[in-house]
Amino acid sequence: MDRMPRNNSEQEQRSQPTRALHQRTAPEHEATERAPLHATRRSAQDPNPQTQPDSASDQRGNRARRAAKKPRKPSFITRAVNHWCNRLLGAVSERSLSAQQEEYAAGRTTRDYVCNTLGIATWGMVFPFLTIVVTQLVGVEQAGMFSLAFVTGTLLMILANYGVRTFQVSDLAEEHSFADYQVNRWITCALMVVVGVAYCSIRGYTDHMLTISLGVYLYKMIDGLADVYEGRLQQVDKLYLAGISQAFRSVAVFIVFSLVLLITRNLGVACIAMAVVAAATFLFLTFPLALFETPKSRRVSMGNVGALFKQCFPLFAALFMYALIDNMPKFVMEGVLSYDNQLYFNALYFPAQAILLTIGLIYKPMLVRMAEAWADPGKRKRFDLTIVAALAVIVAITLVVAGVMATIGIPLMSFMYGLDFEQFRGLCFIMLAAGGVTAAIDFLYQVITVLRRQKAVTRLYLITFGFSLFVPILLVNFTGLPGAVIGYLIVMCILFVLLVSEYIGIRMGFSKAEAPRETAPQQADRPRPSEARAERARRERVLEKRGAHAGPVVSEEARDLAGRRHPNDNE
Repeated sequence: MDRMPRNNSEQEQRSQPTRALHQRTAPEHEATERAPLHATRRSAQDPNPQTQPDSASDQRGNRARRAAKKPRKPSFITRAVNHWCNRLLGAVSERSLSAQQEEYAAGRTTRDYVCNTLGIATWGMVFPFLTIVVTQLVGVEQAGMFSLAFVTGTLLMILANYGVRTFQVSDLAEEHSFADYQVNRWITCALMVVVGVAYCSIRGYTDHMLTISLGVYLYKMIDGLADVYEGRLQQVDKLYLAGISQAFRSVAVFIVFSLVLLITRNLGVACIAMAVVAAATFLFLTFPLALFETPKSRRVSMGNVGALFKQCFPLFAALFMYALIDNMPKFVMEGVLSYDNQLYFNALYFPAQAILLTIGLIYKPMLVRMAEAWADPGKRKRFDLTIVAALAVIVAITLVVAGVMATIGIPLMSFMYGLDFEQFRGLCFIMLAAGGVTAAIDFLYQVITVLRRQKAVTRLYLITFGFSLFVPILLVNFTGLPGAVIGYLIVMCILFVLLVSEYIGIRMGFSKAEAPRETAPQQADRPRPSEARAERARRERVLEKRGAHAGPVVSEEARDLAGRRHPNDNE
């Protein structure tokens, strides 16, 4: 038997927990009774009644948990990579890359412009950015060695390209098969490597410099090899794919090179890694992409391959000669000055190169209109005015860049490289002047090409090459780095004057050829004197047969045609 409470207060204390429990459960019971229909619907959706939410906060929590359990949709890059891997593995399993179905459309003008600009920009910025990374991580001396190796590799890349890209993309009728272009490029790339190794042997490179040079040469060789496959994409009007390939390779090279150099602090190892990642991007992206997205090529013809070497040699010679003139001060410095001067020279050249790139973006879209203006004799004065305007724009851009460098440019360069460029302020302005002259040279070469007289430029390059052999040598030996910069400006000015004189000569030749055409219609109505005399004799014979006793009547027309008055004319 339960013990009875001693008093009422003890009974109230015992009943308080029970009363509190009833107070907590009563609202839940009332809510269940007020909304049985909603509870029934929730039960139908979820057979387990214990999982039903009891409040708004519980419902939000359940939704958050369900969202957390739901798998995320892959990003665009992830989907693209997975799709490409599946496509590549499928083609390898079928043992045929060129038999795969094309998936990307041609004729995308906006994409072509954007992606090609992106590809060229990333490719052009690899050298400046890598020199900054090398300077910050391993010092100015090794940065100069890397700069010289990169300059030499870029020059050798012209041998690998052999001036075929423009010829290839304009071969719309495909007189040469893509297999012909491939064999041609593999041969030129092999020649590039052989010449590069021979150059290192002649220069006496050993150990560290040899490893740096070979790594950079192999990377540039891959660049040259990929160019023919990217040219194939452009040939079938898929330039945007070529731009993507070039941009991806350049970005991958920059990232891997920087990471390897950061970890190992060994420049030679980083250069070899750069070549390896470039080869990997070629094998897994550029090469299969060109075969996937272009029609299957005809078989190779060695006769056509030889014809390619013959047809493209003049353009290759002109490009190689100009690049050799442009880089001659750097090669002269190698035998006289320390390697850190190579870095200073190239760092000062990068702002000058911006002038060349900027004016290229301005005038290259105008080339078609310039060609149309030249084709119309009535618009050739406008053609001349376009040339004057373009040269004025080059001067204006040069002055703007000089103003930028005078204010924030040189301090910014000092910050990026971690070096003091204030000591080179005067040389910077001289180099900018040389950059403006170089931009004018590039523009005038394009103008002469529009006039279809580009073969004459090779002779001018040979003359300028002779000056480039002794002018930089004399100045570098006397004054060092300032002599290299001043010598570069002098040589470029010589080439500019020669090009201007060549253009004036070509233009005057065309003007003389046009002058007889303008006077020819006026002389066409007037016969030669012999014809006039024969006509006059015929008239006299006709009058004699008619028995005329008077002298022949000579018309004004006959006198004019003869060029002198008739003897029987008494006027």
